[in-house]
Amino acid sequence: MTIIKLGYVAMSMELKNASPSKTMTFRQFSQIPDREAAIRKLERIAVSNLHNCLRLLRHNKANGIEFFRLSSKLIPLANHDELSDWDYMAPLRESLQEIKSFLKESQMRVDFHPDHFVLLNAAKTDILQVSVKTLALHRRLLAGMGIDTTHRCVLHVGGAYENKEKALEQFIENWGRIPLAIQKMMMLENDDKSFTMNDTLYLCEKLGIPHVFDYHHHLANPGEEDWKEHWQRTIATWEQSPLPVKMHISSPRCTDNYRAHADYIDPAMFMEFLHGIKGSLPEVHCMIEAKQKDLALFKLAEDLSTETGMERLGPATFRIGR
Repeated sequence: MTIIKLGYVAMSMELKNASPSKTMTFRQFSQIPDREAAIRKLERIAVSNLHNCLRLLRHNKANGIEFFRLSSKLIPLANHDELSDWDYMAPLRESLQEIKSFLKESQMRVDFHPDHFVLLNAAKTDILQVSVKTLALHRRLLAGMGIDTTHRCVLHVGGAYENKEKALEQFIENWGRIPLAIQKMMMLENDDKSFTMNDTLYLCEKLGIPHVFDYHHHLANPGEEDWKEHWQRTIATWEQSPLPVKMHISSPRCTDNYRAHADYIDPAMFMEFLHGIKGSLPEVHCMIEAKQKDLALFKLAEDLSTETGMERLGPATFRIGR
């Protein structure tokens, strides 16, 4: 038997006026004549984002959701070159402490999925440096929330740069330049265009990184492999992690736009995956990547509760038999 916990991404469609991703562009910042006043405005936006993050976490707890992806846009312009003198963490300590207290009590699993411009296999040194700087910001936020930073950031492998084999080796070469504390945060996900499950597992096994299996991405970009033949390899990459295996689930918007995410999850598609893994591991956490966010989770949970062989243990937790 296998326990399945459902989670969702960053924002709620049910909870109103609770965006954790309000922002300010550098152009808007520059148009404020008083630089200190502009910085204070940035800080007010960041505090508001963290306040709404806490509201979302409370919303999750009230609805029995134990798995959540935090927004990577909590602090606008935090790493902008023109704001290198801004100590953005100082005004956020109280807000982060509130989240820390809540998470300590709730034991909810949270993590990040930094934006697509974070490229650890970049051949250009400046791109790699910016990527590491962005990951360091995520690490500071995690630490401020009192979260063990181990395996809390999932990334794609990066760009193929018209030579996938070379791009894979570039990732390995760059890995040695990345601080150990950042390395320990990392998980790698197979993508829907370039790096297949097998490609990603090559890096995960070689470098000791957990593999986050994205089922929809695999269906869009399967390569030559049958995912079931490699599933045990994915499980093995999590053996040294303090966290259960994580995967991503989404459904294609339509046949003509297969890679795009649909509003909701196709329960038949998800059940096909679950029947393929049941009994292979004690617990798996499934991150729903759907346009309707928590509403997609609520709908999928109701759909799963009617499936034969599925036992509902909680609002967003299930057990599937052998």
